[in-house]
Amino acid sequence: MIKFIALSAMTLGLAACGDTWGQRAVTGGGIGAGSGALIGALTPLGVLPGALIGGAVGAGVGAGTTPRR
Repeated sequence: MIKFIALSAMTLGLAACGDTWGQRAVTGGGIGAGSGALIGALTPLGVLPGALIGGAVGAGVGAGTTPRR
C-alpha cells in the first residue's frame, strides 16, 4: 500500500504539466483519475470512486499550481 501512496504522490507531482490553467487542470485530472483508479482497484473503495476522487484532486492540484505571469 505504501508503494501505491508514493506512486500517487509522484503522479500528482506530474499532474500540472501544461502552460495554461486549462491545460494543467485537464492533465492533472487525467493523471489523477488514472492513479485513483489504480489505488481504488487495490482497496475496498472501488475503481470508479477512486477514479472520480483522483480526477477531482488532480484537476484541482493542476489548476491550483498554475504559475502567475
